[in-house]
Amino acid sequence: MKVVVIGAGLGGLALAQRLVGADVDVRVYERDSAIEARFQGYRIGLGGPGLTALAGALQPRLHPLLDAVSGLVESPGRAVDSQLTVLGEQDAVNDEGRMFDRNVLRHLLIAGLGERLRFDMKLDRYEELADGAVRAHFADGTTVDADVLVGADGMGSTVRRQLLPQIEIHDLPVYGAIGRTELAGFEHVIPGWSTVVSAKDVQLMLGRMKFQRSPVQAAAELAPDVTLPDTPSYIRWVLLLPGTPKTLDLDPVLDLIEDWHPDLRALIARADVNNSGVSPIKEGDPIEPWPTRAVTLLGDAGHPAPPGGLGANLAMVDAELLADKLIAVRDGRVEKIRALAGYEQAMCENAKTGRESAAQAFKNFAKLRAEA
Repeated sequence: MKVVVIGAGLGGLALAQRLVGADVDVRVYERDSAIEARFQGYRIGLGGPGLTALAGALQPRLHPLLDAVSGLVESPGRAVDSQLTVLGEQDAVNDEGRMFDRNVLRHLLIAGLGERLRFDMKLDRYEELADGAVRAHFADGTTVDADVLVGADGMGSTVRRQLLPQIEIHDLPVYGAIGRTELAGFEHVIPGWSTVVSAKDVQLMLGRMKFQRSPVQAAAELAPDVTLPDTPSYIRWVLLLPGTPKTLDLDPVLDLIEDWHPDLRALIARADVNNSGVSPIKEGDPIEPWPTRAVTLLGDAGHPAPPGGLGANLAMVDAELLADKLIAVRDGRVEKIRALAGYEQAMCENAKTGRESAAQAFKNFAKLRAEA
């Protein structure tokens, strides 16, 4: 059996690692020209089943490195006003587990895939063949046949647009200025795992990504064959604003917080400009199980939700569920379409939980702004 995965995000890579470990023929095709072709995201939290599934996707020898490059969830989170006056504290969520940098984690999940992963391969469309196989058509004219094609290509998924054209992506009535700033010098602003600053119509969410060890140094000692980026510990920040962005420049954002505490203004002003910007916040329509065929979805492609929807956790769980089904198909224990239908049913059920989590998070943020 051959599996083709479209998209080398966390979910697609976790699926590929599991299939490689089970000796399933798998290939991953990524539209970006290289792993560092564009910014790959910020701090994410993995806990409970998501964290367990991540560990299961990696070779046991890499578990010490995974632990070393994680961030601990410790010390209470804080709610403060725009002058850093503490309004309240909240203990770390029990199932938050560990914090990871998305880019560091992606490098770790690429380890060992070798020629099974190809960059600069933009999918144009897929074609379902008479024998039940699928043919992927790429922009360079290349075609690849597979028994199963998995769309793991994110919220803007090319695979989903063809498979479920009725599913639309919408801008929410808020947008975000998002970035990261080196932690050094700002530890007092975020002494715990998070800090939320609320003011009328504006909200700043700060998350600490403090590596237990430098990713580069940890890899050199624990797994010299793995290359990790030289990312310093940092604060991931999101400034939530009403309406739609009128510019991608951060300068107008600073104007909005001109009367805030100088340390908060300095934190935004000293952001890593290569990894910061302004963007709308998007949400996809709910997805229910569809007529199953040899094409399926994983991660944000299958449950497009805004931040706060447990996206990375669900992607890890998706990868574990789908890998188990595909291995069962390869071993002759279940028929392909039946196996994929079972996966899609479970994925859609899990996605409902993610949507509810995201919706509750945005309600909580709105309540804090209203009370500011």
